[in-house]
Amino acid sequence: MDGVPIFSIFPMGLPAVEIRGFSGVLNSTTNVVLTEIERGRSFDEAVRRAQAMGIAETDPSADIDGWDSAVKVAALTIALLSVPIRLDQVQRTGIRELSEEKIRSARTAGMRYKLVCRAERRGDGADCSVRPELLLASDPLANLEGSSSAVRFDMDIFGLSLLEHNPGIEATGYGLLADFLRAVHP
Repeated sequence: MDGVPIFSIFPMGLPAVEIRGFSGVLNSTTNVVLTEIERGRSFDEAVRRAQAMGIAETDPSADIDGWDSAVKVAALTIALLSVPIRLDQVQRTGIRELSEEKIRSARTAGMRYKLVCRAERRGDGADCSVRPELLLASDPLANLEGSSSAVRFDMDIFGLSLLEHNPGIEATGYGLLADFLRAVHP
């Protein structure tokens, strides 16, 4: 979530809450690719579109195969759930194996595929995953378009959802600045 300073929100902004888990769409490249395939582009065309937008890397494998999302899940789990998880403990499946037909058929049926990141506290550990999920149209994550992203935190007192609509370079800069300021002025 380019401009959302997630690491700065907790614990300063929301003291005395216990985060039990989170779920969200945290990778802009896969969201753009899935959206573009729904619109009729091939997988390769959708990747090139994400690259032309400046979102996807020259080699988009880390995004497409779920590695970028898995790193984000591990970082959030370590920092916010205080669970020392390793990257290999995040169950990971990317979007590469989803067929264009399957993606378009789901959309026609009123559902959408999204690469969903999840972590849920289990005792002293956490179950963590990244995988394509078929979501009903009523799910807020299903309504994300283009480079938008979202995350929902499940806490002991309430849930909190953050949504970022098609961020630009300024949003990314702000997120980096906010997290930097938190790091140097704890």
